[in-house]
Amino acid sequence: MTKLTYRFQEGKKEWKDLLGGKGANLCEMTNLDLPVPNGFIISTDACKNYLAQEEKTLSKGLIAEINFQVKELETLTNKSFGIGLNPLLVSVRSGAKYSMPGMMDTILNLGLNDETVYALAEITQNKDFAFQCYCRFIQMFADVVYNIPAENFGAIPTGTKEKSDWENIISNYQKIFARATGRKFPQDAFEQLQIAVEAVFSSWNNQRAKVYRRIHNISDNLGTAVTIQQMVFGNYSENSGTGVMFTRNPATGEKGVYGEYLLKAQGEDIVAGIKTPEPICTLQEKMPDVYAELIEIAMQLEKHYCDMQDVEFTIEAGKLYMLQTRNGKRTPQAAVAIAYDLMKEGVISEETLINRLDEEMIAQLMHPSFTNDAKKKAAIVRGLPASPGAAVGQVAFTAKAAKEMSDKGSQVILVRNETSPEDIEGMSVSEAIVTARGGMTSHAAVVARGMGVCCVVGCEDLQVDEEKGVANFTNGILKTGDFISVDGSSGRIYLGQLALNEAETSAVLEKVLKICDAHATMAVYGNAETPREIKEALLKGAKGIGLARTEHMFFQKERLKMMRELILADDRSRMDEALVYIKEKQKSDFRQMYQILGKLPCTIRLLDPPLHEFLPQDRSELRAIAKELNLNGQEVIAKVKSLAEVNPMLGLRGVRLGITCPEIYQMQVAAIMEAALEISAQEKITITPHIMIPLVGTVKEFRIVKDSCQEVINGLFEKTGTNLPFEIGTMIEIPRACLIADQLAAVADFFSFGTNDLTQLTYGYSRDDAHKFLPTYTHQEILPSDPFQHLDQEGVGKLMRFASENGKQEKESLSVGVCGEVGGDPASIAFIQTLPVDYVSCSPFRIPNARLACAKAAIANKKQLIKL
Repeated sequence: MTKLTYRFQEGKKEWKDLLGGKGANLCEMTNLDLPVPNGFIISTDACKNYLAQEEKTLSKGLIAEINFQVKELETLTNKSFGIGLNPLLVSVRSGAKYSMPGMMDTILNLGLNDETVYALAEITQNKDFAFQCYCRFIQMFADVVYNIPAENFGAIPTGTKEKSDWENIISNYQKIFARATGRKFPQDAFEQLQIAVEAVFSSWNNQRAKVYRRIHNISDNLGTAVTIQQMVFGNYSENSGTGVMFTRNPATGEKGVYGEYLLKAQGEDIVAGIKTPEPICTLQEKMPDVYAELIEIAMQLEKHYCDMQDVEFTIEAGKLYMLQTRNGKRTPQAAVAIAYDLMKEGVISEETLINRLDEEMIAQLMHPSFTNDAKKKAAIVRGLPASPGAAVGQVAFTAKAAKEMSDKGSQVILVRNETSPEDIEGMSVSEAIVTARGGMTSHAAVVARGMGVCCVVGCEDLQVDEEKGVANFTNGILKTGDFISVDGSSGRIYLGQLALNEAETSAVLEKVLKICDAHATMAVYGNAETPREIKEALLKGAKGIGLARTEHMFFQKERLKMMRELILADDRSRMDEALVYIKEKQKSDFRQMYQILGKLPCTIRLLDPPLHEFLPQDRSELRAIAKELNLNGQEVIAKVKSLAEVNPMLGLRGVRLGITCPEIYQMQVAAIMEAALEISAQEKITITPHIMIPLVGTVKEFRIVKDSCQEVINGLFEKTGTNLPFEIGTMIEIPRACLIADQLAAVADFFSFGTNDLTQLTYGYSRDDAHKFLPTYTHQEILPSDPFQHLDQEGVGKLMRFASENGKQEKESLSVGVCGEVGGDPASIAFIQTLPVDYVSCSPFRIPNARLACAKAAIANKKQLIKL
């Protein structure tokens, strides 16, 4: 029979698949001889077995193992479970492979009943403590197992000033439980335990856990382990308490312990944000010995795990117990800073640093901040800066309202007294999260940091009435739909919509990205053509421009007018006049590009779209254009009608335009080369223009257009008496071009994969219309994902492999790049790394992500080659 339960002494940290993250780390801490309360773990295999059954019940074998482990725990603790003068109480906690804070369920103080509560009161000489624990247990058991809200039972008396009638309180709690469930509160501790384990297993499939897994791309098939652990009591006495501590600041990454604790409280109090905790540094004054031991253990754990740790601890009557350690959730800023510092300290390697970061973190670092002028405005409320960033949006007071507002297109800020796991769907669609209560380790803070969402917690001057949909602050009131601005870096909240700055790359991030560049084997270029975009691409680390789309240069008013003049001209002289005008404008564009880029490579794509895209289709607009250009209205309408195509994306565009209207490409090539010659002479450098002919499907059409371009270039060199190196290549975006890549490579200087069109033409999906059915296809798993966002490796990827390998085989010097949308997608980059590709090119804002993705792909590929 397969073993389904493990004592803490039997496991280790590597067993997260089997024991869950929490359980595996408890085993590791136990084996490090740290003060961990005894316990055992029910494996994820048991959970998967349970969930696979039609009628959900624990197997007889599992029940027997659980009972055996409880007996072993009784022996270790010298306590008895459910009976006797020294009762054993346990916590029952979920623990999946990946940390899912607050998403599943926990039950504390299990083992109390109408008899053992008196035994606990007697042995502790503290009746208030014992009965408070019993009340907590009934509340949590009812909530987790039967979905009875804790507030149905009312607040638990503190018992500090007035003597509580505990017997009557417990009797009322049990009556509430019985009315809601139709059964008496279970008195048998083993029955309690069995029901609790089933509830924790079932919580794997609760709605909030499913939403969390979807947001964080966690598989639904992993299941959760269940940790059964001897209770230690932070609410036992005045010198007892509970806390959460990070070995580094989870918001900024700054080195040094960072956390909070509450005296005379249990762990759920601090995580739920019900009370505002004290900063961990004050524990040094109140309990210096405990503080010193805690710091020593925390540092030992960070060194052991080679990462920032998030530890949970309890102090019972002055004695420290460790309840959990895990790699701490952190903001993207902190993730970069911590990984870099650990690398500099020699704790981790550069490869580990790179693999420890993910591309989404880098993307989140590109988020904006408020302008300095905007921040001069007085804040209406201030709280704790739990997750940095800046956000502007409309207030919603419930998760449901946030989701509904977001679905309608609103930017939403969720404002709550405190969040709970049930709020996850509303939190996930919010630009920022604000809570009136809670600390830096509350549910809102932890989840927001994990999602990279701006968050401010503990806004004590904010009184939120969620039912009425209002929140009062010192000088006013917020209502649903009001605009506010949230600064997660300072904790300030402003009324109205503050102006935002574009995000700036931090010095540490730039150092990390330079390390990435050193490990990458593919370069990262930018897709850009305007001076602003090119500067932005270079600022973000682009090694050149992989795609400058000349059609994007024609949409200024005067240029568009002359482009229309060119298309609609009724005689050669007017056409030539338009070409001269456009050439000078294009030349000015290219001069600016080369001035910014200098010797860095820049691939300029000649005109690609169909000509009709420069013209309106409405007859009244066409008549207005005819009047503006002094042309006959009816003739213009007729000309536009003649240009219309049934399927323009497969019609007169790209290289076909270069053959049927060679004057356009000749004009563009002349502008490119004249600009390059002038800037080369001016800056005393050698620019190598890269001219790309799009949509090639046959060798002959490429030769015709290339020869035409070459003729213009040779004439220019002869006229000026100067020359420059240059390259003429093609965009590989037609399946046929992939299949004849060796023939094309014989005459082309470079290849650049246009994956947008290549995907469109391989699948036969219109890029402009695929949104109508792709969501259905991905939902029904007909396709694993949108192939325009994530490269289709089985089809498009095979064509790219065939083309790049055959092209390089024909011409070793052939440069090969990828400049479609997938050039900035990490999953696609991982595949592209396996091809003989020299660079990827993407939009400027995706360049930092791509730099990290290229480094990770190169490291992974290197490891794979070593294995082979």
